[in-house]
Amino acid sequence: MKIAIACDHRGFTVKQRIVAQISDRGHEVVDFGTDNPKACDYPDYAIPAAKAVALGQVDRGILIDGSGIGMSIIANKLPNIRAAICHDELTAEISRRHNNANILCFAADLLGDELIRRIIDAWLLTPFEQGRHARRVEKLAQLERQLFGPDQEHLIRNLSLGDAVSNT
Repeated sequence: MKIAIACDHRGFTVKQRIVAQISDRGHEVVDFGTDNPKACDYPDYAIPAAKAVALGQVDRGILIDGSGIGMSIIANKLPNIRAAICHDELTAEISRRHNNANILCFAADLLGDELIRRIIDAWLLTPFEQGRHARRVEKLAQLERQLFGPDQEHLIRNLSLGDAVSNT
């Protein structure tokens, strides 16, 4: 599986450990930054990573900031994204099984390394259950088509916010 990963300054240290874990599991990681702990703006990193997921350039994404909230909010603005903040293995499993979440968001300031490791494993290994859940996910896709029109790929490709990283 090809997995995008991005973080802000609060998630930098955690991201390094997650990259190692994902690589050790045999997955390819596409790192969208940040590459240092200097203060930065989470949208600058979340948007390019979420775009890669939305366009199918990667299979899934993992976004990390202090609370997980900002990353989740910005990622869920894009069509084709179902980002979930997970704080334990159960929420990770449900996000995949019921919602087919394609982006996992983390609170770097609130979760320990062992719990993060278990959440990632649960999220990567849990399949989408389909059935009644597929009907519900399709309703989300219908709403996105109504809001954004049928050519969502063109819309996503032309997003410019987040393409130029600024740390001011």
